[in-house]
Amino acid sequence: MRGGDSTAYGELVLRHAPVAKRTAVLLGAGSEADDVVQESFVKAYRALGSFRSGSAFRPWLLRIVANETRNLVRSRSRRSRREELAVLPEFVLDPADHALSTERRDELLEALKALPEQYRLVVTCRYLLDLDEQETATVLGWPRGTVKSRLHRALGRLRTQLPDKEVQR
Repeated sequence: MRGGDSTAYGELVLRHAPVAKRTAVLLGAGSEADDVVQESFVKAYRALGSFRSGSAFRPWLLRIVANETRNLVRSRSRRSRREELAVLPEFVLDPADHALSTERRDELLEALKALPEQYRLVVTCRYLLDLDEQETATVLGWPRGTVKSRLHRALGRLRTQLPDKEVQR
């Protein structure tokens, strides 16, 4: 892949584009997520020389996506102060479950939106993107201990915001 094999790179794009888009949406790119993902893959391709052999590609790519999303959100906030609500994918089988899960999702998203950015990012990576601690640390560019402590604090805040709900550790 480092040798410029576009077929190999194409395989990586196909494999990682869905999680890259989900990352961009959940970190705040909203309707501009496709643009963020495209720009991230271009930057990743250009930066292949800095990719450490033997490292996992996904966390490296998602860090680029997170940085591109952060840049977009900053520039968007300078132009306009409105926020877009990220929509979680729906996994619904029963209409009653759908109503309940929609209500719970909305409550969780509101509580998540109310968290300071550092806590919102760590919860998004760990639970909405299902990254492990090391992958989260790589994506956010933080030490693993920082991920652990911020996640602990974020879950504590969510517990106080959602006292009647069960917030996992």
